[in-house]
Amino acid sequence: MTFKNIFSLTLLSLIIFFSSCKKEETNANPVTGLTKTGSGFAVGAATKVDIYTNTAAIQSGFQKFFFVLTDSITGNYIDDAQIKLTPMMDMGTMKHSSPYENPASQKASNHLFEGSVFFIMSSMGGTWTIDVNVLNKLNNKEGKFTIPVTVQEPAQKRMLSFTSAVDNTSRYFVGLVQPSKPKVGINDLELVIYKRQNMMSFPADSALSLTFEPEMPTMNHGSPNNVNPVHKGNGHYKGKVNFTMTGLWRLHFTLKAGDAIAKADSLDIEF
Repeated sequence: MTFKNIFSLTLLSLIIFFSSCKKEETNANPVTGLTKTGSGFAVGAATKVDIYTNTAAIQSGFQKFFFVLTDSITGNYIDDAQIKLTPMMDMGTMKHSSPYENPASQKASNHLFEGSVFFIMSSMGGTWTIDVNVLNKLNNKEGKFTIPVTVQEPAQKRMLSFTSAVDNTSRYFVGLVQPSKPKVGINDLELVIYKRQNMMSFPADSALSLTFEPEMPTMNHGSPNNVNPVHKGNGHYKGKVNFTMTGLWRLHFTLKAGDAIAKADSLDIEF
């Protein structure tokens, strides 16, 4: 076999290898590591919707949801769509909604549309449902369905709810977003804040300011190099928290409206 033939065979093998790697990467399962919550058909849009979370159970507080859309006939992915959510709690004698974020983009990322619901209470007080409205941009048809969800109380609370001490009227809901997987060292700290307008409307709030101090209560020490969260848009406040060791950490938050303290409270993180 000549050198030219050997070179050609080697080049062909490399092309086949990299092509198969690319195909394998393209065909990676988009929902690996997620937990399926339910599914339904947005009948008018000819769309099947599978719903996933990044947690083993749906919990009160800030909860991410991931939506996978497929054509109800062909099973092909639908990556161009608009999704609108409406969470609702039925307590028997009354109903109320909760804060939520519709998927920001009408283009799926790796076949996933990401949204969230801030459940302000668990299912112990009633029954939660989410209306999922889908506009299929491929056929320009719209449909919706309703899915029941069971919301559990987490082992450690992930939210604060309070009436502002400034005016004794404004009702706020603060949820922990990050760290979702805490580690020793510097972690992203992210919270989201909503202000109740009425029982059906909870717009994002950007007017509060936050400071915090981490404490390890069992060891009676804190940590250095923390960064107070500041508003980055849509009610999301981002900073940094430093965990110097594993164990139970208590984050003491002070929330202010202007110069006045609206609330001082804490959230626990253990890992």
